[in-house]
Amino acid sequence: MTSPAFDPHALSSYHALWSVDTRWEDNDHYGHVNNVKYYSYFDTAVNGWLMESTGVDVRDLSAIGLVAESGCKYLASISFPDTLTVGIAVERLGERSVTYSLGLFVDGDDAPTCAATCRFVHVYVDGQSRRPVAVPPEIAAVAAPLVVG
Repeated sequence: MTSPAFDPHALSSYHALWSVDTRWEDNDHYGHVNNVKYYSYFDTAVNGWLMESTGVDVRDLSAIGLVAESGCKYLASISFPDTLTVGIAVERLGERSVTYSLGLFVDGDDAPTCAATCRFVHVYVDGQSRRPVAVPPEIAAVAAPLVVG
């Protein structure tokens, strides 16, 4: 039996979820959430999920994950007071990096609407020297079950 293909637009494709509330200040002059705020939601979801899943404050690890690449596809407008769910999957778990596939969904009465998808790469470096290092074992352990593909 084969597993269904990963669909970044379907909340059911993601095995880790993180709730995010929009704020009044997130709306811009045009009455919707400004595009730069989406990145804040993704960053908050990944790091919040990592801290909750590992039981470790990632800021206290000797290696830190720096965002080396990100990209967002905007699919639908969101606005305060929408409540959101970020779906978290892992495209690739490398020796020194983790590539996330993220979906931003607007919670609603019916099926959640996919408002955006994002690709987000954390490269791990030593907290002091900023030289590349291995993904910390705590991070790799929780990321491995989320690998899709």
